Amino acid sequence: MQAIASLADRISLISVSSTAKVSAEAERLRRAGIDVVDFGVGEPDFPTPDNIKRAAVAALDANFTRYTAMAGVQELRQAVCERHKLDFGTSYVPAECVVTVGGKHTIFNLTQALLNEGDEVIIPVPYWVTYKDVVNYAGGKCVFVETDEAEGFTLHASAIEKALTPKTRLIIINSPSNPSGGLVEREEFEKIAHLAKARGVWLMTDECYYRFLYDSEPWSAASMEGMKDTVIVAGSLSKTYAMTGWRIGFTLAPAPVCSGIIKLQSHSTSNPTSIAQKAAIEALLGPQDSVDAMLGEYRKRRDYVVGRLRAMPGVQCAEPRGAFYAYPNIGAVLGRDGLKTPMEFAEKLLEKAYVAVVPGEAFGTDAHVRITYAASLETIKKGLDRFEEFVAQSLA
Repeated sequence: MQAIASLADRISLISVSSTAKVSAEAERLRRAGIDVVDFGVGEPDFPTPDNIKRAAVAALDANFTRYTAMAGVQELRQAVCERHKLDFGTSYVPAECVVTVGGKHTIFNLTQALLNEGDEVIIPVPYWVTYKDVVNYAGGKCVFVETDEAEGFTLHASAIEKALTPKTRLIIINSPSNPSGGLVEREEFEKIAHLAKARGVWLMTDECYYRFLYDSEPWSAASMEGMKDTVIVAGSLSKTYAMTGWRIGFTLAPAPVCSGIIKLQSHSTSNPTSIAQKAAIEALLGPQDSVDAMLGEYRKRRDYVVGRLRAMPGVQCAEPRGAFYAYPNIGAVLGRDGLKTPMEFAEKLLEKAYVAVVPGEAFGTDAHVRITYAASLETIKKGLDRFEEFVAQSLA
């Protein structure tokens, strides 16, 4: 009998996450006893706050370990709506909320539920790695829009307007941005929202890092009057509350969209983990001081990282205005010492200096690498010392 060796064609439309690949290689080196500084995976180095952990323990003690509603328990959906109202003054109800297995799951569900074959999706560059792959998997077509690196990777509504066509179905905005830390100015965001509404296009605002802003107040396009039927919020508790492993995300959208996502979720993951849901309620409605504490630490680290990078010959770095990533331009180094691409730079940096970064190709650019500063200052200093030495040797 002939062996069945081939996979479905649609699997070829996606690739393994570049950040996951970097993490796996760094872990392989660590297992070999090598001291690796991992600037690859964007994960808070802070522990989940104690009050959130205690809520999970209480759920276990109460034997809250069975299936829940597919979209998450009513109490959690209400908590998501309440948190968004407290932060932005919105008026969502549980029927307009779906709890998912992390923010990435939310975005996958949305692209599957909204896109038909050939639909166009506008995505600013640099973009988070998953956007392109999930759009491709859903049969959509990515339309990439450049941002202004000289202005901190600023996105202008005029660039979005030029990219709109009759086939445009969805615009994805991530502000502050992974990987650049760039921020869409409120005035520009409002223009984009009005464009989307006028053209009958969905606007997805990925608010994963919305609480981590350094020089402005959090704002959501969903808070604009008359935009609830156009704007979809993709949210996550992973970064805001240092809950990456708990896998809780959420969607806020018109009820018909939520109903479609629930149908999809009922045949894939079913409900999010029951215990994590109880912890998420406490995270959303409990004390928020841990968020401010993390932001204060990230600001110190950002200032140090940007200062060090800008002082390195051959390296330029826009200042991140949010999130916890720096996205230095290493274009002056490429072409030296046999390093032609950010991928080759990242591979050699890990091989020679034992520092893991994510190459810019993963985010749609050809002269950058991403560095996360979600690590202690001691670790950051050690990693940047090695990074600087590697760059200097490459330029020599």
